[in-house]
Amino acid sequence: MGRVIAIVLVAGLVLLPVYIALQPSDFAIERTAAIQAPASAIYPHLQSLRAMNEWSPFAKGDPAMKITYSGPDSGVGASSSWQSDKSGSGSSTITRAVPNEEVEMRLDFTAPMTATNTARFMLQPQGDATRVTWRMEGHRGFLAKAFGLVVNMDKVVGGEFEKGLASVKTLAESEARAAPATATTPE
Repeated sequence: MGRVIAIVLVAGLVLLPVYIALQPSDFAIERTAAIQAPASAIYPHLQSLRAMNEWSPFAKGDPAMKITYSGPDSGVGASSSWQSDKSGSGSSTITRAVPNEEVEMRLDFTAPMTATNTARFMLQPQGDATRVTWRMEGHRGFLAKAFGLVVNMDKVVGGEFEKGLASVKTLAESEARAAPATATTPE
């Protein structure tokens, strides 16, 4: 009986790395929300990393997180780096910004694992609302593939995307409702 158990364990140790290696290398995590506001009310919250950190669940997840900013305040070249005992460390840089349509960022994670991914916010008008899609895509190495067998990253990260979209929805819809009330009328 002990010999059978040993053979099964050895076979498992041989086959597990093969199984991990055969997992898809490329990944994409995406969530979408309909926001009852024009793209022009949403875009400012996406094209500025400082503004984004006001609603992003990743920035709010650790009040002790140290964030530094560089480059312009918003748009292409705006950059931030973070360091957190809870959330790890890395940096983000806006690489593409099309007003009221799209913001793309390069994400460089340095701890607890290293990875470079692309995050993208896409805004599509839909009647009186705007469909906002938050997407992250990248390439997974062997360790990330193995980690993915234990933790469903689509569920974990996607859940954070849902929280973030809900927060930006609250901000943008509140601002859109307040905008007509603050507009002045000619006399």
